[in-house]
Amino acid sequence: MNEIDRSRRDLIEEFRRTPIGRHSPDLRLLLNRLRTGQGDAPYLLVCTVPHREWRLARKTPRRMSPVTLIPGQVFSSPEEAEWAVFKLLWQERTGEVLS
Repeated sequence: MNEIDRSRRDLIEEFRRTPIGRHSPDLRLLLNRLRTGQGDAPYLLVCTVPHREWRLARKTPRRMSPVTLIPGQVFSSPEEAEWAVFKLLWQERTGEVLS
């Protein structure tokens, strides 16, 4: 049930190279599996300085509640932020730390 194939290093590299944009069908499936496992507090990106700074946050389960910014998670591009989220989700689902 929604298993993550840790041997598919090609999908990790595909996402690392192109975190935003078109992805292969296998990568889309992997992303769906990773993102579905977030439960009621999914990660999201917040642009805190237009075109310059993005921060990682978690959504709260209650509707219309403020998001919770994650300390120390500040990025200079959305691509950098998306790669960080991918690594966090991968670690949460597989126990493996990606560098």
